[in-house]
Amino acid sequence: MSVTIRELSPHEFSALAPTLVDLYIKAMHYPVTIREQRVNIWRRDSTERDFTSVAAFDGDELAGIAYGFRGSPGRWWDQQLRRGLADNHAMTEHMLEVVDNYFELAEIHVSPQRQGSGIGRTLIHRLLQRAPQRHVLLSTPEVPQESNAAFGLYRSLGFEDVLRNFQYAGDPRPFAVLGRTLPL
Repeated sequence: MSVTIRELSPHEFSALAPTLVDLYIKAMHYPVTIREQRVNIWRRDSTERDFTSVAAFDGDELAGIAYGFRGSPGRWWDQQLRRGLADNHAMTEHMLEVVDNYFELAEIHVSPQRQGSGIGRTLIHRLLQRAPQRHVLLSTPEVPQESNAAFGLYRSLGFEDVLRNFQYAGDPRPFAVLGRTLPL
């Protein structure tokens, strides 16, 4: 059966949040104990300005999800980003322009059994077609030599380094923040 990509309205996204978060937990190998907290966060995210989400379905089965919204100084991720740029002396004139007008690609996940089949690329393309901002930013866990499918996908789409080995407050893992201009 072929995969169908469709946009989810904020209302539909919120209603499907438990199923979407279940896929996220499986794809990221997170403990199921975070489920309710993440469902609440994802539902809150669906109220953000310029919220957009797309999902991949194989028949009735969810195969992937991507969503994002306008970056905003009132959000925790934006505050962490600005702290990281300041701490690394990377808040250049160009980066000031970026952080004032970016789309935060908040989440992109494909079910483990469907990874590597082009679903992630299609989701990103469809999601970013609707983004009205001039830039897109995302973060991804660091891996040695960028040796995973996520890094390969982001690099093939032209994402460049914004911050590397960045640590968010309260998370011991290093992350990469990547970005690019829009449109793709």
